[in-house]
Amino acid sequence: MCVVLLLASLLLLVTSPAVTGQAQLIGSDDGTNQQSGNRCIDEEQNPQRCIPDFVNAAFNGRVEATNTCGLYGPSEFCTQTGAKGPEKSCDICDARVSHLAHPADYLTDFNNNDNITWWQSDTMLEGIQYPTQVNLTLNLRKAFDITYIRVKFQSPRPESFALYKRTSEDGPWLPYQFYSATCRDTYGLPDSNFVRRDDEKRALCTSEFSDISPLTGGNVAFSTLEGRPSAYNFDESKELQDFVTATDIRITLDRLNTFGDEVFGDPKVLKSYFYAISDFAVGGRCKCNGHASECVSSSSEDGSYSNLVCRCEHNTAGRDCQECLPFYNDRPWARATADDANECLRFGTTSASFRNYTWGIVFKSDDVIRPNPVFISPCSADFVV
Repeated sequence: MCVVLLLASLLLLVTSPAVTGQAQLIGSDDGTNQQSGNRCIDEEQNPQRCIPDFVNAAFNGRVEATNTCGLYGPSEFCTQTGAKGPEKSCDICDARVSHLAHPADYLTDFNNNDNITWWQSDTMLEGIQYPTQVNLTLNLRKAFDITYIRVKFQSPRPESFALYKRTSEDGPWLPYQFYSATCRDTYGLPDSNFVRRDDEKRALCTSEFSDISPLTGGNVAFSTLEGRPSAYNFDESKELQDFVTATDIRITLDRLNTFGDEVFGDPKVLKSYFYAISDFAVGGRCKCNGHASECVSSSSEDGSYSNLVCRCEHNTAGRDCQECLPFYNDRPWARATADDANECLRFGTTSASFRNYTWGIVFKSDDVIRPNPVFISPCSADFVV
């Protein structure tokens, strides 16, 4: 009887679908099963670490902006050229007229230097200046291992702005990097690019990109691992693995750069100060912990929304391949490395498994989860399928 119980429980495992919902491969127009990244098995059919393709995770992503020009009717803005008075060139922003609109969608659309599109905020005349913040929030649809964040400004770069991230979609916002000509006064941090080995997740503040020049086209690029002492031993650094992980990215624009002429209150001068960004890029890989070579889009049953999930290999499961499949915990789950794929092994592969590990989560008859892994025989009264 106990053998029949065991076989029945294994049958439940192998016949259960690993992923529900409609799945389409990222970067595949027809939704067919196209391999991306590198293979999860080598030519001799041995498991090896695999990773999804490197992508711009922000491309065509939806950005939520707390302020956008022209939402409540046409508003005038003037191009900042350094000229004074009537020599300034002015234009209209109107969200209701497509060729005059500057919506947040233009942050992540195709970046074409011959036809530049950009998101734009209201002007200083309409109250955009410190301490009023403007937030631009991008949801990546799952966790990514972030390599860089690049922001290209159509306006002068801000005097002060910050990058934040979340490591889970309902988690707190964590500082990633601060940029300011007044680091100490604005953010309470020193102007420094130095990271200590015992504090590698600390966000830094730098004044490097806070000049008002250039007046347009200025870039700011943040590399997540640059200057981090353990970057060359990344596989062994859980702290840095957590640091590069993000499900959401937020740009917080805190203080405009000015020539100081705003103090006179000239409306035309105030109309020339605003935030404008032509491109927002996030370079990285879908986070699969070395156990998948591709991510897929998984739709809800009613098709109202979709998220990304890893197509897990190595007998792993979960949105990020962060756990072993049931009955494949002969040894604890581990992230794949260059030296070891750390595939999850079927229970009973080694003789030690019968002494050290349980088949998944085992419940006693009183429905209390056993806190320590112990083997429960299928013939035992405590075994529950």
